[in-house]
Amino acid sequence: MEKRVPAVSIRNVSKSFGRVQANSHVSMDIYRGEILALLGENGSGKTTLMNMLAGIYFPDEGHIAIDGREVVIASPRDAYDLGIGMIHQHFKLVDVLTAAENIVLGLKGRLDLKAASRRIREICDAYGFEVDPNQKIYDMSVSQKQTVEIVKVLYRGADILILDEPTAVLTPQESDKLFAVLRNMRNDGKAIVIITHKMHEVKALSDRVAVLRKGEYIGDRPTAVTSEQEMTNLMVGRPVSLNIERPAPHDPKPRLEVKDLTVRNEEGIVRLDHVSFTANSGEILGIAGISGSGQKELLEAIAGLQVTESGSVTYIEDDGRREELIGKDPLAIQEMGVALSFVPEDRLGMGLVANMDLTDNMMLRTFRSGHSPFTDRKGPRHVAESVVEELEVSTPGLGTPVRQLSGGNVQKVLVGREITSAPTVLLTAYAVRGLDINSSYTIYDLINRQKEKGVAVIYVGEDLDVLIELSDRILVLCGGRVSGVLDGGTATKEEVGLLMTKLGGDRNE
Repeated sequence: MEKRVPAVSIRNVSKSFGRVQANSHVSMDIYRGEILALLGENGSGKTTLMNMLAGIYFPDEGHIAIDGREVVIASPRDAYDLGIGMIHQHFKLVDVLTAAENIVLGLKGRLDLKAASRRIREICDAYGFEVDPNQKIYDMSVSQKQTVEIVKVLYRGADILILDEPTAVLTPQESDKLFAVLRNMRNDGKAIVIITHKMHEVKALSDRVAVLRKGEYIGDRPTAVTSEQEMTNLMVGRPVSLNIERPAPHDPKPRLEVKDLTVRNEEGIVRLDHVSFTANSGEILGIAGISGSGQKELLEAIAGLQVTESGSVTYIEDDGRREELIGKDPLAIQEMGVALSFVPEDRLGMGLVANMDLTDNMMLRTFRSGHSPFTDRKGPRHVAESVVEELEVSTPGLGTPVRQLSGGNVQKVLVGREITSAPTVLLTAYAVRGLDINSSYTIYDLINRQKEKGVAVIYVGEDLDVLIELSDRILVLCGGRVSGVLDGGTATKEEVGLLMTKLGGDRNE
């Protein structure tokens, strides 16, 4: 039997950033005509390794061969010339340009948009994409923008594609469409690598899985002969429980009452349209919706960070006293004794200070509570130590600036700080976005512990499987309106997905 030549052969590749060893002597192969799932915990070196293939980083040592020929990839242009294209989590598109203009942006030669549009349509027809070459990026959904990114690398001749968390912000229906396209490309002989933390997607889509652990290559398996449990154990290096508990709410009582909440953005566009619901103590209320459906504005309005046009947000004390939150600034809400913990979507932009270390970032929650001119560092340091230990934050030390941590470890620091602040209402937006499976399950457990303490939890999530398993009720937003409220114990992923894309009626609770 003839031996297959790998499309990409990586041998003894290492990469470090200061004292942090991101990859250590990694050797692995990628083949055409297959979809490879690259798995690993946060900080295991997955994205760093793929960024070296994409020309964003250069290896400290080791060799890379394409189709059996050793190559040097010193820039993204080198990668494109070798047929390698990477689609990142954060899209690199110019909003005011059309799809076609973005796709040809930066290419050499005479610009012919008509010819480019014809070629784009040919690519779309070949693989099942849906792209209007003349549509502006700012008019596109997240799914459409991702499609433009994929078509862009194909237009430039890529036949080795790397996708980093490709379904992070897609609905189940959009994910299914993407999977169909990826299978078509695989069947056309392209080599495809996906980096993902969603095990059910790995099983549904990939042909082979490869695992990294702490920067080292652990091994690979045909997907058909492995299980979610085995893959997780390989990533972590020990057995891990994959059960999400959903204890029944104990004596739930109304804690937060939202009525007819309407919010417009700076351009005057309605982001929330007469949203009404009640969040109960000792309950997890899941919020589902396509990215940009008003989730961010909803949590910010409750936390006092968003100007509202109309409506009310009422906090209800244990003794029945009611306090209106609209009109109060975030500090006034805290001083009033209402602890609203908010985990923003933009963790470094809003949640943490990049140049401050772990202890100082913990102190952002407590520096006003001291009784002397000097801030207390002992308490925040203990919080930082417990977060690092419980969430297994990979860091050289507590004095490390958070900007030097991997994205997943930054998220652990932020979520850990918010949950340990003893809230009565916990608002979480994308608490496990980008986290590995082990860390994600730790976060789910911490959220459930808050629920059992009587905290009213509002959980905005992207993974519908998790949202359904974790939530007692699920409120679905569609275009800033309440599309439906479902029981978490009986809801299906398909039902939630349909409500996310088509307004199902304002069944408010």
